[in-house]
Amino acid sequence: FDSGRARRKRAEMRKDVRILLVGEPKVGKTSLIMSLVSEEFPDEVPLRAEEITIPADVTPERVPTHIVDYSEAEQTDEQLYQEISKANVICIVYSVNNKKSIEKVTSHWIPLISDRTDKDSRVPLILVGNKSDLVEHSSMETILPIMNQYQDIETCVECSAKNLKNISELFYYAQKAVLHPTGPLYCPEEKELKPSCIKALTRIFKISDLDNDGVLNDNELNFFQRTCFNTPLAPQALEDVKNVVRRNMADGVRDDGLTLKGFLFLHTLFIQRGRHETTWTVLRRFGYDDDLELTQEYLFPLIKVPPDCTTELNHNAYLFLQSVFDKHDKDRDCALSPEEVKDLFNVFPYMPWGPDVNNTVCTNDEGWITYQGYLSQWTLTTYLDVQRSLEYLGYLGYSIICEQESQAAAITVTRNKRIDLQKKQTQRSVFRCNVLGARGSGKSGFLQAFLGRNLQRQMRIREDHKSYYAISTTYVYGQEKYLLLHEVMPDFDILSEPDLSCDVVCLVYDINDPRSFEYCAKVYKECFLDSKTPCVVVAAKSDLHEVRQQYSQSPLDFCRKHKLHPPQPFTCNTNEAPSKDLYTRLTTMAMHPLEFRLDYEALKDIYMCIYEHTRLSVSVRSHARLRCMCSCNRCTYCLCQNLLKLELLRSIKAQLRRVVYNRHMAQADLKNSTFWLRASLGATVFAVLGFAMYRVLLKHR
Repeated sequence: FDSGRARRKRAEMRKDVRILLVGEPKVGKTSLIMSLVSEEFPDEVPLRAEEITIPADVTPERVPTHIVDYSEAEQTDEQLYQEISKANVICIVYSVNNKKSIEKVTSHWIPLISDRTDKDSRVPLILVGNKSDLVEHSSMETILPIMNQYQDIETCVECSAKNLKNISELFYYAQKAVLHPTGPLYCPEEKELKPSCIKALTRIFKISDLDNDGVLNDNELNFFQRTCFNTPLAPQALEDVKNVVRRNMADGVRDDGLTLKGFLFLHTLFIQRGRHETTWTVLRRFGYDDDLELTQEYLFPLIKVPPDCTTELNHNAYLFLQSVFDKHDKDRDCALSPEEVKDLFNVFPYMPWGPDVNNTVCTNDEGWITYQGYLSQWTLTTYLDVQRSLEYLGYLGYSIICEQESQAAAITVTRNKRIDLQKKQTQRSVFRCNVLGARGSGKSGFLQAFLGRNLQRQMRIREDHKSYYAISTTYVYGQEKYLLLHEVMPDFDILSEPDLSCDVVCLVYDINDPRSFEYCAKVYKECFLDSKTPCVVVAAKSDLHEVRQQYSQSPLDFCRKHKLHPPQPFTCNTNEAPSKDLYTRLTTMAMHPLEFRLDYEALKDIYMCIYEHTRLSVSVRSHARLRCMCSCNRCTYCLCQNLLKLELLRSIKAQLRRVVYNRHMAQADLKNSTFWLRASLGATVFAVLGFAMYRVLLKHR
């Protein structure tokens, strides 16, 4: 038997129950089945009963039940082995007045079943003592030592097929042994919960303790009761529960609330009184399977993410994460200390965040993750690996606390990026910027500066704690957006699709290294020359002396040739936290890539067209009238040419270029109305002055 079959069989347990009856000949296996079906003892008993299916609506647990008989006279050993492998629960029937049939339980049947079942798939056993009507004594004194010896035995039932005693109870217990097994929960020898059960119930307690004070108050108990059983507890019922705990445990109730020890005691009491279905209802509501492991369906609900779409947390998810943060920020300093982070992730089977997270998001002066950094890390995880984010939300009990079908309700799948480009607007909140550059160009410093760390703070970062991601918030048009920076390793030949797929590209070179810019130029021409992804060249370490780059073109000429913005000077060698202006510009370009490219290039072409038209118009008209083809500096043509070459007009031209550039690159000039008003006013003044000067000069001539 392979473990895959065992897992499949466990997964099918909730859908139906298959009960197999085995035992020595003439112990009454077939009679039990016939008496259950006909509700009377049969006059004639066949050698073997046919398989019987009991519909779900007539069973106590509302689960279809299949009852299978075994006959040594009609079936081979191979057929028996097949039935054992398919059974969910096996009833070993013996006759209470036949000691040999009791001995066969331990000498033959239990060893046979153990050999023919997978160790990973425990099949519960029920001992059935039939023909209790023929004796006056009970066989339980003989059976109890057997039950203590074999943990797979769930219970023992004495019954009589002839007078119908305990027939229905027998099959109810068999069904219950499958749907609500005792074995994973409780150790009869120690009379206490098993460690795996304690671990699962502890997680459930911590999730239900909404204020993290270590006790479940009345509101939290009612929420727990309503979540698991769809009905609240009456005030008197709540008090009765706490009184039961008080009488049995000194520290089970504190501040009129139920402690973890009291919570575990209640479930121990349920199991000891045969009500382990109560504990199983709680466990399954919180996502556990029959092995007390969180199910794959609970941790990884189905979510479809089409190509060119991204995943983000929605508003309700952020509210939930905020409540989790507030729950564990005990000192109310808006930051999580290492102890508080450990307490937060105590409901996880492992620690999900490593030391690199502290260098991925914003921290306070002590290096603790701030509230903004906490939300940023969740945003990063959701963007890069939505399945992991779903898993983490599952551990925290998102679907339970927020009363959602699954944690998939916390995720928003953004629309296709091509649609955003067509509509020239986006509803996304997270934008990715890939940072490329040669080794030592300053990429890591650029990432850490985004988190507000100057060079002095960056030098304290350990190499094994380094992160290749940085994420924080910027404000564009008054809206809060997340910018995700990803440092791409400078191995040009192995750049992968994720290294190239982003919303904006940042090409970083060291102005103090003569060979640094060559890598940026090569990457741009090979990967982004024909791309619609906006690119920005960053001249890092601008506090150092700038040297001539050993490339065919200077960085400025390269940017001018390829219609890129001039290299942006940047340094993190400052006394205060580095400025965020450049990161805001990157976010703006990521939000409006098409508008940015079209507006800048169109305005540039329009300006040059106006310049050329004015020059040609003055030349043709003046010389046609004056018949002058000279350079005397006195005719209208020459004066107008000199006028166009004046330093004043050159400064106006430069200012116009700077306004166009700053419209897209500076936060202060982002309003359309302000920009067009200034541009219109400047153009009007320029036209009026030029025309007036032309008329004056012409009249003078």
